[in-house]
Amino acid sequence: MKIEYNNLYTHFIFTTLHRLPLISEKHRERIEKYITGIVNNNDSQLYAIYANPEHVHFLVSRSPKLSEEILASLIAESSQRFINQNKLCNNQFAWQESASAFSVSKSDVDPACVRDKYILNQPKHHRKVSFSEEYEAFIKFYQKTLHSSGKHK
Repeated sequence: MKIEYNNLYTHFIFTTLHRLPLISEKHRERIEKYITGIVNNNDSQLYAIYANPEHVHFLVSRSPKLSEEILASLIAESSQRFINQNKLCNNQFAWQESASAFSVSKSDVDPACVRDKYILNQPKHHRKVSFSEEYEAFIKFYQKTLHSSGKHK
């Protein structure tokens, strides 16, 4: 059945392989723009993105034609290739083999993007909270809906 209207907001978190700080400030915006293009070229819309040295947060309204896993795979494979081909990293760049995708209600899109700019204020946020602490908080918050597979790292 064709889905004519949708409201599928997803907050993705991608982490670099071994959580190494591979994304430099010098190339951050170029990487963010590339990921934005991938999202837009797949009938989805990006609302906010911030590439930290070892992880990236982005919030999208995704096409109903794409599962979170398919969209994440498209973004990861293409952006990894782009970063390596353009030598935007001193070493070989790679994402971890798994990412996180959290559903977001329409009412939470504004706080994440506009009101408190959680995603866009990542540098300020991480002066107070480490990525590990932040990620554990996400898992605890969403654990009631996550399948317990023991693979959350």
